[in-house]
Amino acid sequence: MAVRDRQRGIMRTKSVEQSIADTDEPGSRLRRDLGTWDLIVFGVAVVVGAGIFTLSASTAGDVAGPSVSLAFVLAAIACGLAALCYAEFASTVPVAGSAYTFSYATFGEFIAWIIGWDLVLEFAVGSAVVAKGWSEYLANVLGLLGADVSTEIHLGPVALDWGALLLIGVLTVLLALGTKLSSRVSLVFTTIKVAIVLLVILVGLFYINAANYSPFIPPAAEGAAADSGLQQSLLSIFGGSATSTYGIYGLLAAASLVFFAFIGFDVVATTAEETRNPQRSLPRGIFGSLAIVTVLYVGVALVLTGMVSYTQLRTQPDGTRATLATAFESLGVNWAATIIAFGALAGLTTVVMVLMLGQIRVLFAMSRDGLLPRGLARTSRQHGTPARATILVGIVVAAGSTFFPIGALEEMVNIGTLFAFVLVSVGVVILRRTRPDLPRGFRTPLVPLVPVLSVLACLWLMINLSVETWLRFVIWMLIGIVVYAFYGRTHSRLGLRGGADAEGVSVRKESGNTP
Repeated sequence: MAVRDRQRGIMRTKSVEQSIADTDEPGSRLRRDLGTWDLIVFGVAVVVGAGIFTLSASTAGDVAGPSVSLAFVLAAIACGLAALCYAEFASTVPVAGSAYTFSYATFGEFIAWIIGWDLVLEFAVGSAVVAKGWSEYLANVLGLLGADVSTEIHLGPVALDWGALLLIGVLTVLLALGTKLSSRVSLVFTTIKVAIVLLVILVGLFYINAANYSPFIPPAAEGAAADSGLQQSLLSIFGGSATSTYGIYGLLAAASLVFFAFIGFDVVATTAEETRNPQRSLPRGIFGSLAIVTVLYVGVALVLTGMVSYTQLRTQPDGTRATLATAFESLGVNWAATIIAFGALAGLTTVVMVLMLGQIRVLFAMSRDGLLPRGLARTSRQHGTPARATILVGIVVAAGSTFFPIGALEEMVNIGTLFAFVLVSVGVVILRRTRPDLPRGFRTPLVPLVPVLSVLACLWLMINLSVETWLRFVIWMLIGIVVYAFYGRTHSRLGLRGGADAEGVSVRKESGNTP
């Protein structure tokens, strides 16, 4: 059968063989430098960060109480089910782009565009949100060193966050210089922050008071402490509850919130094209990183809520949110709080870097397919990285984190990620039926049961997000549809192909061997 796809219309699919063949195009070829350990480092680097240093404390105080540790377990289960599906796809289609590329081979071009647009939301907004948090920790660290300097400069009505701008600038240069170099830098920072997290758990064990675990699931809040209206979870409204603060609805809402802490393990899949042995290394990288971070998250959550009452972790009236350091400061263990501040700075650095890496690779894949300007898919001869795409992502993320107060968009990242997980899970079932002949380095067990459970788990977490998050997500998707209609649909390389690629790329035909 011909490798090229002759289908027309917005639901045309791009064959796996064509996707793999495109990776060898001169001028847009990525360098294969990564092994299993590099992938695990990337996975741990991006996931161990905001969840431990900021999100665990604030979610315990404002939403779930001590049951935040159970919320992490629920979120990890959903991630684990999705990871089984990601592992099969990544080992079968070892091409940059992750869920975007997988969707192109199963659902067709329009859905692939939608998921690519969705991944822009996940990675770009996620990078900007975490960069903002990094800047706050930088101010704390400078204060600990005796320099009381704000990382924000007010220029009239505009607040310029120079800390976030500095971080994004440095990381953009690193990513442009090469993925292997980025991996080495990530390894250093990841080692530091994991060591600090383990220290926090060990020290915190000596300050645990079992009474702080009761009640494990606090009763639903009422009055000023409760949320309502658009701030409520969609599920709590359907269930007739007046709030999703504490109680069972709070626990479920917390699972959806702390899911933000796990975003990024799918970044491992975006590096498939740069992995030396993707069939073996990708599944190991995905599962290895997910297992490590789950143990760390649950351990920190249990220690944190055992050290102090969850009521001490509530967000203050001035908007100041509790962090991991808050618990140690309240008990007078200031030296540990200082170490945590430095650890958070190192931890959030790698989170931003790997999220940006994922964004760049998705943008690269979409550009190579013509759905975005082809110039963004050009790679540097010296470093083998998509330099133009790297610079563009750096500019966009820097602008977002430098000038905009984007803390309210954290849930947007969650809903975008969960939507991608749903499509990947469904796609595994479809590709098993349409292309059972493809060699698979890893096979998801119990298909279709595991993919179905993954879809249900992700949808369950999605309906526990707030109504306003859903409204913003729908608006973002509508904007994406408009961009596709006026640019992507008419510039698609797959759509322009007739008897041969419109740009003169030779079309291979199968000769009995899989490309």
